[in-house]
Amino acid sequence: MKTFDNYINHLKKNQYSWLITGAGGFIGSNLVNFLLSLNQKVVGLDNFSLGIKDELMNLTKNYNNDLFNLIEGDINDKDICFSALEKIDFVLHHAALGSVPRSISDPFSSNEANISGFLNMLIAARDSNIKNFIYASSSSAYGDHEALPKVEDVIGKPKNPYSITKYVNELYANTFSEHYSFKSIGLRYFNVFGPRQRENGDYAAVIPKWIKNILNNQDIEIYGDGETSRDFCYVDNAVQANIIAALSENEIAKGQVYNISVGNQTSLNKLLSMIHKNIENSIGEIIKIKPIYKDFRPGDIRHSRADISKAKNLLNYFPSHNVEQGIKETISWYIDKK
Repeated sequence: MKTFDNYINHLKKNQYSWLITGAGGFIGSNLVNFLLSLNQKVVGLDNFSLGIKDELMNLTKNYNNDLFNLIEGDINDKDICFSALEKIDFVLHHAALGSVPRSISDPFSSNEANISGFLNMLIAARDSNIKNFIYASSSSAYGDHEALPKVEDVIGKPKNPYSITKYVNELYANTFSEHYSFKSIGLRYFNVFGPRQRENGDYAAVIPKWIKNILNNQDIEIYGDGETSRDFCYVDNAVQANIIAALSENEIAKGQVYNISVGNQTSLNKLLSMIHKNIENSIGEIIKIKPIYKDFRPGDIRHSRADISKAKNLLNYFPSHNVEQGIKETISWYIDKK
């Protein structure tokens, strides 16, 4: 079975056309950057309801103009979905409305983007003769099932609208495999973090928000007692998973869903200590922080950890970064940006 390095060498020698939906978002923009660095042709599709257009264009201007084409549009527009797929080899579908709290406050918008939009893309991909369709799922699909580690075929009842949408994506993908022989691959991400992740706004992820707050000597808010734990996954691991899934020649690997993370869990208290220590080491200064513990958020689970053996066995996925390695690189990126 090929390694990630084998696939990188293959891409250096062979140019394909890739459609990345949600190209202006966190994971999407990292995928755009990676593929352009390997001289791949990339079409980015985004309505920029969350993604930031200026940041995406600043990123892509570092590469040959002929390599990147931006389509500013919505996946709820069926015509745009079909036109975006013209002459495309691979689809990396990451357009969605993330965030559990957002889905609770506005379930309709989450349903429109994450289910209706997903179905539009799935139909268009099925009918466009692409080589492979990779889509972003989520560890939230496990719902209230408490057993650890999380294994792909053992799930519970969804706890919030967002988790419902991601599980429905997997059900649709499985149905398309059974009825149309269109086999896609779902990646159940566990708490992905890294460069280009949003640090501002009501739905900002915890790691970039804490990095920003510590650098600005602001208080740190922690929901619950700080012993809630997650399997944090550096974004380079997610990028790797997309590439090996798209290029996999293992037919058994197709039509499946995979946990994508590291296979460890880190408490919020430990995560904060790790970020704090690495920021102090990076800037050479002592920074005092004050964590403020707040009520648990509705819809959140207590603990999460992935079993990644399926991805290892069928995709040859081996994460390149553990949590602390990813934290160091993320902090470096945010300090340089500042």
